[in-house]
Amino acid sequence: QVQLVESGGGLVQAGGSLRLSCAASENIFRFNAMAWYRQAPGQQRELVADITRGGNTNYADSVKGRFTISRDIGKNTVSLHMNSLKPEDAAVYYCNAVDVYYNSYWGQGTQVTVSS
Repeated sequence: QVQLVESGGGLVQAGGSLRLSCAASENIFRFNAMAWYRQAPGQQRELVADITRGGNTNYADSVKGRFTISRDIGKNTVSLHMNSLKPEDAAVYYCNAVDVYYNSYWGQGTQVTVSS
């Protein structure tokens, strides 16, 4: 069973930065794509950024220019570097992976709180 473990969440002031990490239990090359989603209270879970096996990246309009998704293949990790954080970025952030059979795997989530 694939396990995804997020870390790096916490409390930050508006304008600050955080780096989230997602450690996969398997070689991340087995996944078609890995992604970060977030869910704020009362909101639907939304895609923040993703990265394909080929290294192509995609970002939600709301985070373009502020967030960067990256991966370390040797460590089987995917990271989300978040800069210029805004109160509206506060949410639980989830790591996601989709394999070649389109099975979707989720981490347990990590809380990001942004104070104004």
